[in-house]
Amino acid sequence: MNIQNHNAPMRHFLQLTDFSAQEILYILERAYYIKQKFKRYEPHMPLHDRTLAMVFEKASTRTRVSFEAGMYQMGGLVINLTSNDSQLGRSEPIEDTARVITRMVDIVMIRTFEQTRLERFAAHSRVPVINGLTNEYHPCQILADLLTFVEHKGSIQGKTVAWIGDANNMSYTWLQAAQLLDFKLHVSAPKGYQLDHHRIGKVDAKYLQEFEDPMQAAVGADLITTDVWTSMGYEQENERRRIAFANWMVDQDMMALANKDAIFMHCLPAHRGEEVTADVIDGPQSVVWDEAENRLHVQKALMEFLVLGKQETPQLLL
Repeated sequence: MNIQNHNAPMRHFLQLTDFSAQEILYILERAYYIKQKFKRYEPHMPLHDRTLAMVFEKASTRTRVSFEAGMYQMGGLVINLTSNDSQLGRSEPIEDTARVITRMVDIVMIRTFEQTRLERFAAHSRVPVINGLTNEYHPCQILADLLTFVEHKGSIQGKTVAWIGDANNMSYTWLQAAQLLDFKLHVSAPKGYQLDHHRIGKVDAKYLQEFEDPMQAAVGADLITTDVWTSMGYEQENERRRIAFANWMVDQDMMALANKDAIFMHCLPAHRGEEVTADVIDGPQSVVWDEAENRLHVQKALMEFLVLGKQETPQLLL
């Protein structure tokens, strides 16, 4: 039996803009509180006897481990489904899968291809649905990145984030974050791999600035972040992208143009010697391992919020 918090309507987290700025800041504060309890080995089990179904149509390491470990740590249970071991791989309509699965569990995380596929599932779900990654957006990763930024540098409001790389699900989600939380996003991508302005519409220049030269995008940044040159599903373009992105490697020269105390992030997996040099990702400005760990903590806060609603939380972070 699915028991939600009846004081609040059911919510989904399909993209970052499903939450208000205040709700995102609450998730960050709550995640930090849960993280501190985790570090002190204090049990935090608000989802005792609740069940998370994880549906993977795209392979994953960090997403699976962070959601699975997080749900177990909160006292819940986890069911892991892939296209190979469910009816999704046998052409069952995703609407029917949603109708069935969500009568048996309390919350669902899906990692899939098109955003519309996720939306179709959510439209027929009786429980909250979380976007674990789609071609268009990666909101859980950006929550982790935001938590990592705030831990290291304080409020992100008014700061500058430089995205060096193609217009992928990360960059579009960073743009949503900039508009919600009032910071500036610098984006630099090779021609042919830039943001789609038909998709994003008119964006105020105080939130977005695009650069042909990646070095110029790094100037004055508080955070430089990137991703692999070839995202999952585009492997056939690997050699073409390697040539196109040759000047978009984050190296020490690029980091030197950012603010002196700037940090470096990468959502991983990383290819040293391609999108980032080893001395940057393994250097003192890199916070990628904190960033990876923070997927666990923000997702615990997110699942708790979607199932139980907002909780009393001490202000420790912001």
